[in-house]
Amino acid sequence: MAHIVRVAILAIFCLLSTLVPVSAQVGQASGSDGGDTTSDITLPDPLTPDAVREMVARMSDDQVRNMLLDRLDAVAEPEPTAADLEATLFAKLHRWWTAFYSNPLDAIVKLPNLVAEESKIIAKFSDSSGGFIGVLKLLGLIALTVGVAYGIEQIAERVTKSWRKRADPTDTATLRDSLTFLFRRFMREIFGLIIFYFSARILGRMIMTPEQLAFAGPLMTYLIWWPRLGAAVSRFILAPKQSAMRLVNVDDRSAAFLMRHLVGLIFLAGLTIFVVDFNLKQGASLAETRLGFWLDSFVYVYIAFIAWTARDALSDMMRGIDPDRTEYDEWIANFYPFFMIGVAVGMWAIVTTMTGLGNTRQLLQGAHYSTMFWLLVAPALDTAIRGLVRHLVPPMVGEGPVAERAYVSTKRSYIRIGRVLMAGLVLILIARSWNISLADFTSGRQGFGTNLVEFLMMLAVGYVVYEVVSLWINRQLAKEQTSAAPLDQESAGDGGGAGGSRLATVLPLLRVTAQVAIVVIFSLLAVGTLGIDITPLLAGAGILGLAIGFGAQKLVADVVSGIFFLIDDAFRVGEYVEVGGTMGTVEKISIRSMQLRHHLGLVHTLPYGAIPKITNFSRDWVIMKLKFTVPFDVDPEKVRKIFKNIGQELLADPRFEGDFLEPFKSQGVSAIDDVGITIRGKFMAKPGTQFMIRKEIYNRVQDAFEKNGIEFARREVRVAIPGLDHAEDLTDEQKSAIGAAATGVVQAELEKEKGKP
Repeated sequence: MAHIVRVAILAIFCLLSTLVPVSAQVGQASGSDGGDTTSDITLPDPLTPDAVREMVARMSDDQVRNMLLDRLDAVAEPEPTAADLEATLFAKLHRWWTAFYSNPLDAIVKLPNLVAEESKIIAKFSDSSGGFIGVLKLLGLIALTVGVAYGIEQIAERVTKSWRKRADPTDTATLRDSLTFLFRRFMREIFGLIIFYFSARILGRMIMTPEQLAFAGPLMTYLIWWPRLGAAVSRFILAPKQSAMRLVNVDDRSAAFLMRHLVGLIFLAGLTIFVVDFNLKQGASLAETRLGFWLDSFVYVYIAFIAWTARDALSDMMRGIDPDRTEYDEWIANFYPFFMIGVAVGMWAIVTTMTGLGNTRQLLQGAHYSTMFWLLVAPALDTAIRGLVRHLVPPMVGEGPVAERAYVSTKRSYIRIGRVLMAGLVLILIARSWNISLADFTSGRQGFGTNLVEFLMMLAVGYVVYEVVSLWINRQLAKEQTSAAPLDQESAGDGGGAGGSRLATVLPLLRVTAQVAIVVIFSLLAVGTLGIDITPLLAGAGILGLAIGFGAQKLVADVVSGIFFLIDDAFRVGEYVEVGGTMGTVEKISIRSMQLRHHLGLVHTLPYGAIPKITNFSRDWVIMKLKFTVPFDVDPEKVRKIFKNIGQELLADPRFEGDFLEPFKSQGVSAIDDVGITIRGKFMAKPGTQFMIRKEIYNRVQDAFEKNGIEFARREVRVAIPGLDHAEDLTDEQKSAIGAAATGVVQAELEKEKGKP
């Protein structure tokens, strides 16, 4: 065993010896009990495995152990303390601040020498190009190349003119017509630019030397091709001369202003890159001449000038013409010009700091201009998303406020999904400008930056899933709600109404449940990407849920009871029900309770666990029975015919088309009392329509009885007085007796009514 330990120690010592310089002497090694004497051990030279094995064989175990500990202490790096981290962070901030303010100060100090330094660079270029005559020759060749390439472009356009279809703009053009017209014109311009590019490239290689091409190529790319491409894109979006085809909400004057200055901005940015590249090719360093700094600063000043001058037009462009704008859209529209200025100032600060630090490789490739372009165009892309959603979302299903709310909600969901996808695309394009790919974050050593990117990606995915699920449920709910017959307010006031579909009742709860589940799941997954162990969170959630279950058993009972009520389809939103003597229309349901709206306006909230029985008055069909009391001398057969005619008339009434399941008809004499005979009629109808039908039947029966000379029976009290022939012969005592008799009868009837259960 001791031999194995010594061999292992030998291997570790040889490994550590290759990492740490070995001293000629090794300190004393004392035994744990103080038995070993102190001695100096000389390391063999050369340090070979055989020599080390022989040295270790002469050493005691404590000496070997102490030597190993010394080697491990030398290899191990001390953990940074909080003070070390703070000092490192402060040093970085100080270095960045120094780079930020020293760069413009240096440019200001060297400003008087700018002309002289640039003159030296131009003179050096002139000497290498053959002097003044050589430069003129080069410029002439460039002009010849541009002229010939442009001529070939014009010839190609004339030749292919008959091949292309052209549509004249109209004031009544649709979005499709506008896009078709503008896209065809844009493709014609791109076709011309491609012809120009290849013609200039081929001709340039034929008449210029490689040294001349090194100057002419960037000049034509940055100062001619880029501005022309920017003009084509600007003309496609702004259409300054075709207001009917314009894709953005700006007037003609603002469109022309924006297009003119956008092309100027692209030219200035290209000039900056060209000048910096030209100086570097002539051997000048960025520290000697600061023309690139000043030109780059003018780019940001130019952006601020455009944003401030055209701030109203830019706000109108961001606002768009969609009538369903939110306060957020209005705020973005008003803030956009200031956002442009902020981006220009922020990018100037970043570029100035990077230049002061000497990190200019990616700046020379135009990464900062690409970043600034995508940041500035992002709000405009948001406007484009809202415009596309406005034209591409399916039309509104149904009519009324429910359909309108569903339509607007659907549009907002599509817009939010588009915004998340657009933000992800913009971030990817900006990262590519700085040579950063997604693989840089998903591979290699994990760090805070990697975890942060994964955290944001998980949140974005979760948000898209949340919106997609909500969008699908809202669309289904809108179809169910708008397809249902609207509730008649007059009918609802009597305490009835037809309910909605089963999906219309269950979908709101399903939406809430799905949204909560998505938020919880993706929040935990996002937290896990930050390197936080979510197992304790899950365990804590389980313990919390168990505690809530014990402490809120009534709540759990309500939720479980509600689930089974919904499974049994005992009620739906809009149905008229009775629960333990409480009657009303189901107005709202939640996970724990239901709300009933009484026909007098009262709202009753009933927990599911407290519901012993539900009586539903609005399911499938309803039978309404009506009673009419007529005098004894009325023929029941005549009343039966009247009821039959009324029933046929109501079936033909367009107001009640499809509401009757069985027409109104007579059921004959149902009772005979001391007042008259009671004749009953009935009809079967759809739930929620019976009360309006009942009102109409009452009106028609009254009119029909009046036309046929039939009166409704009235309660009368008859007093017989022997020996009296005429009522005019009544004495005062007889009149008092008659009144007392009538009062007694009425009192008896009232007592009888009170005694009914």
